[in-house]
Amino acid sequence: MSEMQDEQKGWTRLDYSAPDGLQLAGRCYGWDNDDALPVLCLAGLTRNSADFHQLALYLSQEAPRRRKVLSLDYRGRGMSAWDNNWENYNPLAEAEDVLAGTTAAGIEEAAVIGTSRGGMLAMILAAMRPALLKAVILNDVGPEIDGRGLVRIRAYVEKGRDFTNWQDAVEAVEAIGQSQFPNFDHEEWQRQARLIFEEKKGRIVRRYDPKIMKTLTSIDLDSPLPSLWPQFDGLKQIPVLTIRGERSDLLSPETLEKMHEAHPGMQSIIVPDQGHAPDLGTANLPERIAEFITSLGADAQV
Repeated sequence: MSEMQDEQKGWTRLDYSAPDGLQLAGRCYGWDNDDALPVLCLAGLTRNSADFHQLALYLSQEAPRRRKVLSLDYRGRGMSAWDNNWENYNPLAEAEDVLAGTTAAGIEEAAVIGTSRGGMLAMILAAMRPALLKAVILNDVGPEIDGRGLVRIRAYVEKGRDFTNWQDAVEAVEAIGQSQFPNFDHEEWQRQARLIFEEKKGRIVRRYDPKIMKTLTSIDLDSPLPSLWPQFDGLKQIPVLTIRGERSDLLSPETLEKMHEAHPGMQSIIVPDQGHAPDLGTANLPERIAEFITSLGADAQV
């Protein structure tokens, strides 16, 4: 772990290598919290470790039971290096990268929180390294993807561009996300923009490799989308909490109902007036996630 510490932000940077040698990075919160089950946070397709900052601060510094929180950047996102071969931006390679990150951080067991793509990786990890997962929180994702949401996400990524100033970047983010998050104010859209973009050499640039777009354009939306039900079945023996945005166009109410039927012990939360994917730092979600993890009783085994 590097010595670069941002005391104000409350996290330490973790640098590590992917199995193929690519340099990856992540954020470590509350690394002195040794007596509770750690939390592993996995972001969405083009998102990064900063998405979980508010949640991670709560879980590591404010919750009744404070925990280590590891939030990782996949290859091509956030602080991690970009891959010269865009075809490596795939779930299997990213799952391998996640395992490399947990090994580098010394985490053998964790409650895994996955937003969208991160939730898919959690299901894959249940097959690859089942002993790692002591609980899973799926944020607006399930074994079936609603095609409407995928069309919207693909259009968003295809139209993605950099900007010359923050005002234009914020306005673009708000225009794209307003239908999914109608109650977000201007301050919230500013915060969202700074999660997606960063300033480099006087330009406001995306915090992900634009070549990730190629992974979406290769999907044939006229054919049935593959499901992850076999991978979801791997979670049947693991406590699961699924969070769905009330306005979500990626996780449908029907799929959520099927998930409850397949995993009768699964809990779920519907977040009012939010779409894909709910902001885990809002709507009392940090407290509810903390309560869910604590209720498992897994801390006694740490």
